[in-house]
Amino acid sequence: MSGEVLINLTPMETRVAVVENGVLQEAFIERSRRRGIVGNIYKGKVVRVLPGMQAAFVDIGLERAAFIHAHEVMAAHTPAAEQATISQLLHEGQSLVVQVTKDPIGTKGARLTTHLSVPSRYLVYMPDAPHNGVSQRIEDEGERERLRQLVEACQAEQELEVEGGFIIRTAAEGVTREELFSDMHFLLRLWRRVSERKVTAGVPSVLYDDLPLFIRTLRDQMRDEIEKVRIDSRENYVKLREFAEEFMPDAVERLEYYPGERPIFDLYSVEDEIHKALGRKVQLKSGGYLVIDPTEAMTTIDVNTGGYVGHRNLEETIFKTNLEAATAIARQLRLRNLGGIIIIDFIDMEDAEHQRQVLRVLEKALERDHAKTKCTGVTELGLVQLTRKRTRESLEQTLCEACPTCGGRGTLKTPETVCYEIFREILREERAYAPETYTVLASQAVVDRLLDEESAAVADLEAFIGKTIRFQVESHYSQEQYDIVLM
Repeated sequence: MSGEVLINLTPMETRVAVVENGVLQEAFIERSRRRGIVGNIYKGKVVRVLPGMQAAFVDIGLERAAFIHAHEVMAAHTPAAEQATISQLLHEGQSLVVQVTKDPIGTKGARLTTHLSVPSRYLVYMPDAPHNGVSQRIEDEGERERLRQLVEACQAEQELEVEGGFIIRTAAEGVTREELFSDMHFLLRLWRRVSERKVTAGVPSVLYDDLPLFIRTLRDQMRDEIEKVRIDSRENYVKLREFAEEFMPDAVERLEYYPGERPIFDLYSVEDEIHKALGRKVQLKSGGYLVIDPTEAMTTIDVNTGGYVGHRNLEETIFKTNLEAATAIARQLRLRNLGGIIIIDFIDMEDAEHQRQVLRVLEKALERDHAKTKCTGVTELGLVQLTRKRTRESLEQTLCEACPTCGGRGTLKTPETVCYEIFREILREERAYAPETYTVLASQAVVDRLLDEESAAVADLEAFIGKTIRFQVESHYSQEQYDIVLM
């Protein structure tokens, strides 16, 4: 599999596209005014303790107070019998050093932890961890053991006698002792700076700010199959190259400044793919399609055969559609950055072996996802349940806002429904105020219906109340808006 990373930089925003085999797989967007803060370390102040929720709100200098749960304050792996309440752990006005684990999303504030960590290319340093660990994505047991021994040998060096442990990242597979040693030195120097700031900084303040998106992408996304990283800003290309020369020398030759007249996101139709990823419907090559509906509680994905009629029989048609859908769903989860609970309604399959194969294809496709996913199999209702870790806003939440006309509902009341609401409101006003005349201000569609299909009902209403009702079109009114003026 071959891949490319495209980076589009403007003063207002940074956009990153991860392309595999010529197809967009992931998109990251960071606005200058609204940078993601996951990984940032703050010195904050506890502003409210909630004993009933075993949680607290902490002011870290953002618009909304951030949220921390009791288990994120206690030492990791504390036995149940020894766990303390949030009131024993924190009190209002207390200063607290915390790290953001989840960006503010919608009306919810950021999520925090006191279990701090700082990442580099190959390692994550955790000052409070009692041991070292290895990424589960490194499956070779011999390589896992080699890396674990290398880290322990590096820690045993006189100048690296520090508390805490390291997590060995997937990117460390196959690296040399010198590379790990260099990474470890970098993290410990960084942590010393953070520790010094913890003592001197005021409240609230930022102690550690993670790298900007375009450099973070190089650190986190660079894999053997990534052949090119193209960036369309010469100034930031220089910064990216300097970072690579210091920390990722094997990546330097793969960096490329893109000076083309054609916008970089026009390559591989990235712009079009991002636009499509904001729609509900995803067309499959076979003629089938997906319908994706994110809600507050979960995301539902429905699979349909659509125009695909197959060549053999119904069961074979359904099986082929579901196989294609499984791969497409894994891509859509990454591209749209959908998180939380995800329910997939594949087309019902009678053959148990077909069910197993579809599930295997889905799980295999999800292995390429950097976000942690967990698939729980098929439920009694034939639905597939999975969870995907959510740390930042979805693509839709980043680029869109709720429709002001329908309030995010996705539907509008019909002109007929609005007409009947107007009739009821006029009767209500007649009983309360008994004015001489009524003027109804409404949208074109509603007024047209009142004067046409509902004209007999309007005449009956006028006869019943003994008053004249006038109608006036307000072009800027939405279909659901209306006003009744009493004269």
